[in-house]
Amino acid sequence: MEEGILEVLIVNAEDIRHTNLIGRPAYYVILQCGTKEYRTKISPGKHKKVLWNEKFKFDFPLSEWKNLTHIKFRIMDKEFFKNNGFVGETRIHLGGIIIEGTDKGFIVVRPAPYNVVLEDDTYKGQIKIGFKFIANVSLLRPQVPISFYS
Repeated sequence: MEEGILEVLIVNAEDIRHTNLIGRPAYYVILQCGTKEYRTKISPGKHKKVLWNEKFKFDFPLSEWKNLTHIKFRIMDKEFFKNNGFVGETRIHLGGIIIEGTDKGFIVVRPAPYNVVLEDDTYKGQIKIGFKFIANVSLLRPQVPISFYS
């Protein structure tokens, strides 16, 4: 069975909302694509830029990729005295990445900034994300890995 792998690189976020009433912010991101979900490490928001620089892999049979429309990134702020605060989210449609990646065998989308959407549908800040989609893993495994920065 042919399988596709989507590698996601979450680089950083800038100028995002601070939800803590007391103390410094501590941000993390929840990634969700289809039935799979991952969470980044917690990163302090000491300045206007929050750094994660983490990679995640989503692998599904190619037949399932055709039904997946988007990947969601929820930025959260760890809080001590109440439930973690929702900072904002970004949804990225995967149609073009999957179609072109399937046609060519792979595609690399260099890290780029995406708007962070708040609960009221306004924007505050950006999150920088890169993608690599490999369509037929069994044929591409012996080749040299493709870098996000090549």
